[in-house]
Amino acid sequence: MTSRLPASRVATLLLMSVTAVWGSTFFLIRDLVEHVPSADFLAVRFAIAAAVMAVLFRRQLLALTRREVLIGVVLGVLYGLAQLLQTVGLEHTDASVSGFVTGTYVVLTPVLAAVLLRDRIPGSTWLAVLLATVGLGVLSLRGFSVGHGELLTLAAAALYALHIIGLGRFSTAQSATGLATVQAAVITVVALVGALPGGVTLPATGGQWTSLLYMALIAGAVALWAQTWAQSHLPATRAAIVMTMEPVFAAFFAVLFGGESLTGRMIVGGALVLAAMYLVELLGRRAGASAEDDRPAELLHHEV
Repeated sequence: MTSRLPASRVATLLLMSVTAVWGSTFFLIRDLVEHVPSADFLAVRFAIAAAVMAVLFRRQLLALTRREVLIGVVLGVLYGLAQLLQTVGLEHTDASVSGFVTGTYVVLTPVLAAVLLRDRIPGSTWLAVLLATVGLGVLSLRGFSVGHGELLTLAAAALYALHIIGLGRFSTAQSATGLATVQAAVITVVALVGALPGGVTLPATGGQWTSLLYMALIAGAVALWAQTWAQSHLPATRAAIVMTMEPVFAAFFAVLFGGESLTGRMIVGGALVLAAMYLVELLGRRAGASAEDDRPAELLHHEV
C-alpha cells in the first residue's frame, strides 16, 4: 500500500516550485524592462495569462459563485496594485533595497493576520519570521535609507501580505482555478491603468517575446494557479515564509545563468532563509494544520 503525502506537504512543495519559477524571472525581467516599460510589461504579461486561462478554465470560471468572483476581484486588485507600487518604487531605490523591503511581507503577514483576524501566531513562527528577515537582509542589503521609493515598496509589501492572507483565508482547492483566472484578468486591468497614459509598448524581438511568454504562461498563469491552490492548504504566515525562498532562487539562477558570482552573502542569507522554512515547516506547525482549519464560519457553511 502506498502512502499519500498530506495535502499541506504537497502545497508546500508546490509553493516552493512557484518561488523557484519566480526566482528564474529576475534576470529576464532586468533585460526586458530596458526595452519595455514596467507597467506595459505587466499589462501584456497578465493579459496573455488571463486569455489563456479563460480559454482553458472556462468551466471552472463559470462555476464560481458571485461571492467567489468578488473575492477574486479583491485579491486581483491587491496583487495588481502591489505590482505597480513595487515597480514605481524600484525606479526610486536600489534593486537590492527593493528586494529586501518587498520581502518584509514575511513580517507583515503574521502582524496583519494577528491584528485583522486575531490569529494566534506560535512563538516558533515568529522565530522563523526573524530568521527569514535577517536572511533577506544579508542577501539584499548593501546600505539602506528610507525615502520615497522605499515607502512605496513598503506599501507594496503590505498589499502582498494582505493578498497572502486573503488567499489563505478564502481560497479553496475547488475554487482555486477559477479564482486564479479572475485574479489574472483583474491584474491586467490594474496594470493597464498604469500603462495606458504613455501608450502600451510591445516587445520588439523574438527573444523578448520568448521571455515575455515564459513569464506570462509559466511564471504568470501556472504560478498564479499554483499559489492559489497551495494557499488553500496552508496558513498565511507559513506560506509567506516558504515564499521567502524567491530571492534565494533568484540568486541561484543569477549565478547559474546570469553571469553573477557566488558570494558569502548569498550562502549565509540563503542558509538563514532555508533555516526559517525548516523551522516553520517541521517544528512550528500544528499537527495536520492547514488553511482549511482556520476559515470563517460563513465560508465553511458555504462550502457545505
